[in-house]
Amino acid sequence: MAIDVEIANRGLGGLTAPEILQWALEEFGDRIALASSFGAEDVALIDMLTRFSKHPRVFVLDTGRLHEATYEVMERIRGRYGVRLEIYSPQREGVERLEREEGLYSFRRSLEARHACCFIRKVEPLGRAVSGLGAWITGMRREQSVTRIQAEAVENDPLHPGVVKVNPLIDWTTGQVWDYIHRHDVPYNTLHDMGYPSIGCEPCTRAIQAGEHPRAGRWWWEEPEQKECGLHGLTESGARA
Repeated sequence: MAIDVEIANRGLGGLTAPEILQWALEEFGDRIALASSFGAEDVALIDMLTRFSKHPRVFVLDTGRLHEATYEVMERIRGRYGVRLEIYSPQREGVERLEREEGLYSFRRSLEARHACCFIRKVEPLGRAVSGLGAWITGMRREQSVTRIQAEAVENDPLHPGVVKVNPLIDWTTGQVWDYIHRHDVPYNTLHDMGYPSIGCEPCTRAIQAGEHPRAGRWWWEEPEQKECGLHGLTESGARA
């Protein structure tokens, strides 16, 4: 049975990120999992999860075009915490059809083309990953982008009815994330040290320059209000759900 997100958010008001995470684990038990792309927020959340659960569920959307450094930190996290990563890859037929008909860099031609690529490589695998779950945990923060400033600690997932998203770090600043990582010596993606505050697929991510917004390196050819991949509310056509 789905929870009432408005009531949940009122009850969680003023709680810390670990407290929100602990509430979610108690509320959903083994029907909750963390979606990890192994950015700074996600590795911090994995560290938190292992403090509350011996066997936390962590799933990964391996798009097939991730940075080598991302795979490396995945292995470091696996070795450090002993977590079993539930890895979901895109359907072979969809990727083959996209690359055969549209080429290898179709996502740079238009917003619609980029959403189509993200749907095949991320959104469809996410549907399989959350199937049977009551909730999934994200590393979303309001500070990250203009598309996330209205996000709450607990939200209904418009693409997966009956499933909610839990965002324990929603109020955290970048400084708080890195303070946690350094304080607990959490393994992190080495690209962060090379000017990549936000990391996605290799061809869709670049380092940022001094003074640029932290998400400027994601789909840098698009406008700020368009910079979502579809995991947080876009349909196959790219419209808001």
